[in-house]
Parts: sequence; structure tokens; C-alpha cells
Amino acid sequence: MRERCIFHVDVNSAFLSWEAVRRVKEGLPDLRDIPSAIGGDRDTRTGVILAKSVPAKRFGVQTGEPVGLALRKCPALVLAKPDFRLYMAQSDAFMEVCRRYAPVVERYSIDECFLDMTGTERLYPDPVQTARQIADEIRDTLGFTVNVGVGSNKLLAKIAGDFEKPDRVHTLFSHEIAQKLWRLPVEAMLGVGKATAEKLRAHCWHTIGDLARIEEAVLAATVGKKAAAYLHRAAWGQDDSPVSDQPEQAKGYSVATTSEEDIVGYEAADKTLLLLTDSVATRLRADGAKAGCVAVQLRTTAFENRSHQRKLTAPTDITRQIYATVKELIREAWDGQTPLRLLGVALSDVSQDAHEQLSLFEEDTAMNDKSRALDRTVDELRQRFGMDGVVRGTALGTQKDVGKKYKAQAAQQQKERSTR
Repeated sequence: MRERCIFHVDVNSAFLSWEAVRRVKEGLPDLRDIPSAIGGDRDTRTGVILAKSVPAKRFGVQTGEPVGLALRKCPALVLAKPDFRLYMAQSDAFMEVCRRYAPVVERYSIDECFLDMTGTERLYPDPVQTARQIADEIRDTLGFTVNVGVGSNKLLAKIAGDFEKPDRVHTLFSHEIAQKLWRLPVEAMLGVGKATAEKLRAHCWHTIGDLARIEEAVLAATVGKKAAAYLHRAAWGQDDSPVSDQPEQAKGYSVATTSEEDIVGYEAADKTLLLLTDSVATRLRADGAKAGCVAVQLRTTAFENRSHQRKLTAPTDITRQIYATVKELIREAWDGQTPLRLLGVALSDVSQDAHEQLSLFEEDTAMNDKSRALDRTVDELRQRFGMDGVVRGTALGTQKDVGKKYKAQAAQQQKERSTR
């Protein structure tokens, strides 16, 4: 059986690189050459770091940490606000380059994709040279660099792409597993987080090679049967998942925001939750889906995290209905007085073919029709003018646009969604 050939293309520090390219074109300093980061607000010192430059990393700035902490580490840190429209445009541009080489390209996230190069040997006899050609074309035409991992399947290609950055091409074929994969620490395996790594190391399993050599049943006693089965297969480089150019149906939609000021009182919380609900409901409708479960997430100023969810009597995509449930959930999960710094809304139990449950009351049906018409109008306007072009007001109980409070978090959620 012929061995597959899969490329994994990953943009180096995507958000920061894409912003840097735009600024260079405007005659501004290259963010990649100075201590800089994407995310947050310098004046209010709020938000989180979404991406950082190599010079910023030397100061100890880390992705995901609060902006205030990053500025204490590096007072001269240059901060740029997230711009998701720019990111999508650059993402589409580099993936279009990839599509010129591969018959099948799978968008894995906004800044990475898989290419199935199997069967292209006559066109591209040297996969490493071809990978280098793709990387060079992206760099020379678009202005930013990528890493390309080349492997026998998606798992090996993705791991290979992380060997050394930036602007590198690495291979990890089946015959290279013992030499290149097994020497890596256990946390280098996809899906192994800090907690799992600590459990494995407690049993003196420090490398991926250790996971390959132990019996699956022994491993299961530590991490469970399902995780053990995955880790054992992955340690041997086994992955038969296909590269697909058809996006997977989203399993859920979520967005959260860290507020610049403490949120106290239901009125203040409701205003933020309306904007968050509107955001996820818009995305839900864009995919032609409906949600059967609604959840709210919150974090207090003491960093206590809570969540509360409810199964709906019937799936819906109407913002008004979802928001009504959100308002009930926040009142059940929170006393309205404990200061909050984070609020979030999540939709799950998503289906594409859900049927509407008709009401016995004409006024309910009429209200739903009006709400659906309003949603449709708002969605159409946003397609023309962007998410910030239309903001719901008194019709759903809020008086002003609080969208600035969740822009950075919305961009981060869009990335995790992978446009996946």
C-alpha cells in the first residue's frame, strides 16, 4: 500500500505577522522586529495577549497572559488591536496559494491547513522541495512566513511542523518515527496537556518513546481507556483521518469577554450578554443551524469560574429566544452583586435539520415571525457593513453598544472555531 504524503502549513505567529505586513506597507516599523503583541488595551491595561513577537518573548511575554502583566515585563511593548477582517483576508490568501499545489486542502484553523499530496509524485517528485517552494511563494508574495510539516499522515505532519520555527520545512515519515518522534517529551504529543503530562511523568514516562513501549492496558490505568488507546496509537504514528476540503459541522458556538471594569448588577450584565448572544446567534444562523442548549459562563474578580446551562424545549436560532434564556440563566447562577470580570455565552446541541415546534398561541407565532424577520434584516446588513455596522438597541433591552468589550475575545473565539 502506497504511503500517504500530507503537508501541514502553519503561519508563524499569524495575528502578529499579518498586522506587521499591513504596517510595513504603510511605512511603519515591522512588529516582528520589535517587542510587540496583539491584543488588549494599553490605556486600560485590560485584555489578554493573543500573539507576540520574538523580541517580546525575550522579555518573558507569553500568549494568553493579561496585558497588565505583559506591560510590567516589557514597558515598551507595542500593542495592536485584533482585526479579524484582516486575518480572514490573509488566511484566504495563503490558502489560495496552497490550493494551487494540492488537489485537496483542509482548512484546519484560520492560520493552518492540511494538504493531501498523495498521488502527486509525478508533478512533485521531491516533497521537501515542494514544501519549500510553497513556503517561499507565500513569503515572497504575501510577506509572511510559514512552517511546513511533511509526514505520512495528519498527525505526523502537524508534529513535524512544530520541530523548529520560523520559516522551516520538516519531515516526519513512518520510517523516521523512532529517530524523530520517540525522543520528544510527552507534552509534544497532540492532546497531551499539562495535567496529563504530569500524570505520565509521575510514572516515569517522560518521552513519546516511553508511551510507545508500555502496554496500552498499563497506560489505561493512569489516563483511562480512551486516552490510552489514542496515546498508544499516536506514539506509533498511527492516524488514518482523511484530509477533507469539506468543513465539519460546528458542534457548538461560544464567545466570552473580559470586561474593562467590574460587572455588578443584572442590568450591566444583561447589556454585555445581549451583545454576546447576538454574536453567537448570528454565527449560528450563518451556518443554517439551530441550538438546543444554551449556557452562560462567568468568572468573578476572585477568579472563580462558574457555568450554568439549560436544554431548550425546541432548537432555535432566534436571538430573542436565546437571550431570554441567557437572562434567566445568569440570574440562577449569580447573585447580581459579586463583581464579575468575564461573561460568556455558549450554544450546543447544534443541528442542521431541526424543525420548529409550533405554538398553540397565535401571538407567540407572530412574535417569532417578527423576531426572525428582524434577525434576517440584521444579518443582511452585517454582511454588507460588518458586525459593528449594526448594533441592537432598545428592541432587546439595551441602550448602547458595548461591543468594544468583547472584540478581542470574539476574535480569539473565531480562531478556535477554526473557521472549522
